[in-house]
This record gives sequence, structure tokens and C-alpha cells, in this order.
Amino acid sequence: MTDPSAIQPSELDQLPDRDPEETAEWQASLDAVTQAAGPHRAAYLMRRTLERAEGAGLALPKLLETDYVNTIPTSAEPSIDGDEEMERKITAWNRWNAAAMVTRGAKHGVGGHIATFASAAWLYETGFNHFFKGKESGEAAGSGDQLYIQGHASPGIYARAFLDGRLNETQLDNFRQEAGGNGLPSYPHPRRLPWLWEFPTVSMGLGPLSAIYQARFNRYLTNRGIKDVSSSHVWAFLGDGEMDEPESTAALALAAREGLDNLTYVINCNLQRLDGPVRANFRVVQELEAQFRGAGWNVIKVLWGNAWDELFQLDTTGALVRRLREVPDAQFQTYATRDAAYIREHFFGAEPALVELGKLLTDDKISECFHLSRGGHEARKVYAAYRAALTHKGAPTVILAQTVKGFTLGKGFESKNANHQMKKLTVDEFKDMRDLLGLPIPDSAFVDGQVPYGHPGADSPEVRYLQERRAALGGPAPARRTQPLAPLPAAADKTFASFDKGSGSQSVATTMAFVRLVKDLVRDKETGKRWVPIVPDEARTFGMESLFPSLGIYSPKGQTYEPVDRDQLMYYKEAKDGQILNEGITEAGSMADFIAASTSYATHGEAMIPFYIFYSMFGWQRTADQMWQLGDQLGRGFLVGATAGRTTLTGEGLQHADGHSPVIAATNPAALTYDPAFAYEIAAIVKDGLRRMYGEAAPGEDPNVFYYLTVYNEPMPQPAKPAGVDEGILRGLYRFNTAESAGLAPAADAARIQLLGSGTAIHWTLAAQKMLAEEWGVAADVWSATSWTELRRDALEADEALLRGEERIPFVRQALEGAQGPVLAVSDYMRQVPDQIAQWVEQDYSSLGADGFGLSDTRDAARRHFGVDAESIVVAALARLAARGEVPASAVKEARAKYGL
Repeated sequence: MTDPSAIQPSELDQLPDRDPEETAEWQASLDAVTQAAGPHRAAYLMRRTLERAEGAGLALPKLLETDYVNTIPTSAEPSIDGDEEMERKITAWNRWNAAAMVTRGAKHGVGGHIATFASAAWLYETGFNHFFKGKESGEAAGSGDQLYIQGHASPGIYARAFLDGRLNETQLDNFRQEAGGNGLPSYPHPRRLPWLWEFPTVSMGLGPLSAIYQARFNRYLTNRGIKDVSSSHVWAFLGDGEMDEPESTAALALAAREGLDNLTYVINCNLQRLDGPVRANFRVVQELEAQFRGAGWNVIKVLWGNAWDELFQLDTTGALVRRLREVPDAQFQTYATRDAAYIREHFFGAEPALVELGKLLTDDKISECFHLSRGGHEARKVYAAYRAALTHKGAPTVILAQTVKGFTLGKGFESKNANHQMKKLTVDEFKDMRDLLGLPIPDSAFVDGQVPYGHPGADSPEVRYLQERRAALGGPAPARRTQPLAPLPAAADKTFASFDKGSGSQSVATTMAFVRLVKDLVRDKETGKRWVPIVPDEARTFGMESLFPSLGIYSPKGQTYEPVDRDQLMYYKEAKDGQILNEGITEAGSMADFIAASTSYATHGEAMIPFYIFYSMFGWQRTADQMWQLGDQLGRGFLVGATAGRTTLTGEGLQHADGHSPVIAATNPAALTYDPAFAYEIAAIVKDGLRRMYGEAAPGEDPNVFYYLTVYNEPMPQPAKPAGVDEGILRGLYRFNTAESAGLAPAADAARIQLLGSGTAIHWTLAAQKMLAEEWGVAADVWSATSWTELRRDALEADEALLRGEERIPFVRQALEGAQGPVLAVSDYMRQVPDQIAQWVEQDYSSLGADGFGLSDTRDAARRHFGVDAESIVVAALARLAARGEVPASAVKEARAKYGL
């Protein structure tokens, strides 16, 4: 016990105490209780006093950690509005079929997970029967609730859909066998099963992050008057081990700060992760409670089942609660597998008061408590927690539900460290499980050692009850519905055509060209309100500050202060109905925003047009996993990698110099990657993207794609749009000019080369074109390669068609047909980017690029360093021509000397 006289100075000492004598009396009372009744009694009284203060509305800091007991006492649990016995039977069937599905698939070696759903079955079943609103819900019509299902629990969701008649045995038998077209994906994958799953939740950590931003986006839609989705609730089902992922807790403060009481986390605390205990030497529930309380969340602990009530009533000394708080998780996991004698010795033997308490308990009672009775396994306790979460206002809620991993699967599974990797039960284990669950499955149903699926019948009381409950809640769940949406009206052609004229003598960066285009599009009376500008605290870098006063920055509180720049034209304006999502320094949060907005057409039946603009280096490199999540969720919109390229961002250096984002983007099948050189190319790409994603997609076109555009911060004169180049812009390549059309007048017998440039590199290419003609007598034609990736994909499709006996010529070959001389491709990215098309170019092909780490310097110096400046292009072009005998070999040496290379 701490000596009161040794207490360190307090921060309160710097504040005046209006009644020191009264303060001393309170302190003396506490000292007296501590000395007379012990520190635990004193702590109990302090807790009661703090609870009373909180209930009276006094502004006191909350305790970050409470005792290791349930938040809601048994006496305060509401009765369940339903048939508990019927729900027990339904849960039993689902447990059985989930385990049977994975076990039957084990013979094919495809794997699967059994133990996670076994521990979480009641967490889901209670929600499906009483809380989760469907798409036809009267309260949340067209939207329902948003369910983020823990990925490893997917067999249980499939099992319930089977009981409901939405899946059949053949589909269950094709779990993790999708190649034939009638299978079920391993985890929640909307792209693979788009009528069932709404949200991908594996890779782990992305589900919790996305759930927060989905709840936030729901408020955004409501506050902006797009659609009232205030009755939709977001439920995120997570594992305690998953909370180690940094994304899982990255946005907790945002959810609390914005009062997202339309969000509930349900964390299945079975104390185990993939290979063993989550916190072997500690207590993960207590850790999570402190973390969430500290972030401002409402915390509900659902730890113990009803069997523990008797133990707590007998704990008149507080010894039981003290012992529960000190036992580490790995030891408690051991208690779940050991007999009563072991528990008496190692748990109750810790101090005399516990020994006496243990004498009052039978071995059966001890076994029941430590082996079976967890709050997450009892419907009434889960129901009470969910009800409390929905009634709590002003903050999001996290429910920490303690369970046993592998519950009801038998001694070979329950609480075993290896159970996450265990894929099957034996026939005898299934029979034991059947008896435990009370299922009417005869031994004769096990044919040739094969476990059968179980179903009580389409017209059974269980199925009728299940369907009636779902009908009352608004239909099946989870369910993804794409409502037949009318195509969004196309913006006026003049909005895009204004870029076709070029900029004359004015220099304009393509970043600014894109921002100007968006400024014009958001003014459109029909679709302007549907644009969702997203930026991670770099709006001024990208020239977007002009959008602040006109569109406003979204804030649920509006603007409660007078901005320091209020007297300026482009002042910082926040508004409750603001359109811009300015997220602060979080690319992960911005991507989660983008995913929520880009899939609103399916989640809420409201098409939104997000564009997320970011430092290109910090997009794909940093959040590529979320881009895959976006593709899985069938998102639509525009990702814009600004300050793109390895040599255009002057002075920033290695970790800002992007030379590879198109490489990473090329790996994502849903991403259409473009590296436009000119403003008119941007306009053409955005116009066609709006048509494809939000208007009338052409036959065979998938509208469920997203665009990645790289734009540059280097101001350059923007040329007028040549005639007849639209198809080439969209497909990836067109001839911008020839030596003749550029007015360079080459000799009739001049050596000729084709220069392909993308993005800002085309300007060096054009400079090289002029130098080749004027200094070396070489004719060069310049091509704009707007998308190396789209050219490659088209060529791959042509190869596949050829294998099917169809004749198709890749577009890149069609475009370059008849072009004289070798082809030299130039990019501000690593050579791997332009080399994507090399095998389909019939001419002699070579490339230049910015391989290696970036560096800080001027643009000219950086380009010389990487060998991509105009002079380097000239030397490389002469070298290719010399190798073909079309210019003297001495020209290459002479050029190197002349340019100092």
C-alpha cells in the first residue's frame, strides 16, 4: 500500500483550492477506509463514487479499464423478443453445416477454417434474428445495415444461407472451388459472389478501417442531402488477434470525434490468433478496453455466462475478481482444457479466500464455468449487448465478447493452439458434436465415412422462423443488391472540349488541368453534387484550395470557429454539408473514404463519383492492399496520382520520387492506368470514364473498374488536340506528330525513328525530335503513349484469342504498322513500365526510364542523372540507328561528347 505522505505532487497543486480543509477530510476518509477495510474496498468505493459522478453529468475523465466482469449485469438484461429454443436449433444446424462444409472440402486440399465461426456463432445468429436490417427494411430502405463479416467465419454465413434456401449442397461442396463457376469464395469477396457479399474483410485490418469510414460516409450522404441513411447501422465483426493490425485501430479517434453512434465493433475475444494466444502473458480484453475507452468509444464487455453469477455472488472479499484480472490469457486458455482438480489447485489455490470459495463449488460447477460459460456463447448476453449498443448515443460502441475458439467442436479443437489450421473433424467427432447439439442426424447418414449436410426441411419450423425473422428485418442478410440505376446524365461536351484548344503560350501543369476539369464538372446541375473530392491534407499542393469556399470541407460540426484566412478569397471553409473530404495525413483513411464512395451505387443505390488525389508515391506503394479491396468491392471512380514521375518533383528526394506506381497499378485487374501527357488527353479519359462507369457501358465493357491517372506538377504549354486521336488516347497510343508535320523538313533519305513518350516525358521527346532533325539529320515521329498497361492488356487478350482460333491483332501493332525505323520508348518511370509492350512491337524496340532510387535535385539534373533528358534520348536514338547501319557509328561518340554524357 502506498504511503500517503509519499504521494508525488499533483497537477491540481497549481490550481487554487477554495476549501483545503474539505479536501483534507475526503483524503483522510479514503486513508481510513484503506486502513480499516483494505485497498480493494477503498478502490470499490472510489469506483462507485466515480460512477455516481458520471451519472450526474460531472466532467471527469473516464476510467480506461474496469474489472474483468460483464458491463451489463444479468439482472439488467432485457428479455429476448423471440423464441430462444428455436434460435438454439437454428444455430446448431449452422454450426454443423459450417464444419461439414470445410471437412468435406478437405479431401480436395482446399482448406478452410472451422474454429472461428464455432466461437462466434451466437454473435452472428443473434444479430441475424434481431438486429441486422436488410435492404428492404422500412427504416433503411435500399440500404439496410452494413455488415463486415470476419473473413474466417465465412463457412457459418454460407451455412445459414443454405438453411435459408439461398445456397444448395452443390454450392457448399464447391467451397473454395470457384474455377467451374459454381463455387463459393474462401472469404467475403463481392467480385466473386456479388449477390451475397458487400464488403471484403480479408486482408485483416482493412475491415475495421473501412467500417469506420463507411459509417462516416453514411453521415456524409445524409448531411449532404443525397440520401437519408441515418437508420443504417454498420456492424464490424473482428477477431481479437486482428486488432494487432495497425489499420484496425488507425481511425478509432475519428469515429469517436465525429460521434459515429451508427457504428458497432463486435470483437470476438477467443484469446487466440492464428498460431497461439493473442496475449499469452497479458489480457487482451483489458488492453482493448483501455485502448477503445481512451479513444472515446463506449465499451461493453460480455465475458461471462450465467453460470458465473453464483461465483460472483459468493465473492464477498473481491478475491475472485482480483484473480480474474491477474490471470494471463494463455493460462485461462489452459483452464478451458483442464479438469476441475487442476483449476482448484492453480486458480482457486492462489489465496486463502479463493480456497474457501472453491470449497463451496462442485467439480461440475467449476467445469461448467471454466469450460463452457462465456458471455459470447449465450444469446441473452449477446442480445443485451447489441441492444445497449444501439441505444447508446454520441459515440461508437465496441463489444468485447469472450468466447472459446472451436466451441462445440470437441476436446480435439476447443482452445487448442493449432485449431486455426485444423481443417476437419473425424466421423466420431462429428457424432459427438451431433449429440451435443441435439441434431436428428442418424448414424446411417454417414455414408462411406462422408459427413452429411443437415437440413430440417424447407417447410420446417426452424426455416420458417428464420425467414420470418429476416422478413421482419427487411430481407436476407448479408446481401448485395445493385439497383437498376438510370445512367447519370453526361456533362456537356463543351466542358471537355474546352481543353481541346490547348493553352497557347501559357504553361499549365497537368495536375492543374485535372483540377480545373473537376471544378467545371462539379458545377454541373445534374451530376455536380455527386462528385466526392478526397484529399489527404495536400489540397493546396494540388491547387485545390479554390474549391474550399465553393464546395466546403465536410465536417459534421460545421465550422465552429472563424478561420484565420476568412478575409481571403479562398478561405478555409468547413460545413456540415461540405463536399470535400479533407482527411488529414492519412492515405489509408482517404482510400477507405474512396471505397465507401465508389461503392455507394450498390450499398445505398446512389451513384457517387469520387476522385482521390494524392502524391503518386504514397498511393499504390502505401495502400495497394486497399486498391485490391477496392477492386474486390467493385468500386468505381478516379484515383489521381499527382506530382507524378521520378524527376518532376524537384527537391523532395528518394521517398517522394515516384518511378513505379504504374507498375504496381498494372497488377490490379480492375485498375485502368493512364499516364496522360496533355490536358486534352485528361479530358478525353475522364469523359470516357464517366460514360463507362456511370453512363452507358459498351457491350463487353465491365463498368466495375476504376481509373488511375498520373498527373504532373511541371507547367508546360498545352498543345491543341490533333484530329482523330480519341481512339488512340483511350486505347493507349497515337501518333502526336511526324517530323514533317512538326515542320522539321527532313531529307527524303533521312534515317527515321519512332519516339514513344508518356506523361511529362513527351516534352523531352519532342525536344529530342527537334535536335535529331536539326543537328543530326534524323527524322523522328513522336507518339503519345497514354497507357502502356492498356496496350499490354489488349495484346494479352489478342494472344488468348489466338489460342481459341480467333485472329486478332494487338492494337499496339495496328497503331505502329508501317512506322519506319526502330522504336524508342521513354518514360519518367522505370523501364519496366514501357517495356510492358515490347514483345508485341514488330519494330526494333528499346526503352529509356528512371530506374533506381529517386534523388533531390533540379529537374534537369535529375533527368541527366537517369539518362532520360532530351540529350540522352538523342544519343540513345543514334545508337539504335547506328546498330542498324543507318547512321555512322561515330555519330554516337560525337553526340556523347557534344552533350557531355
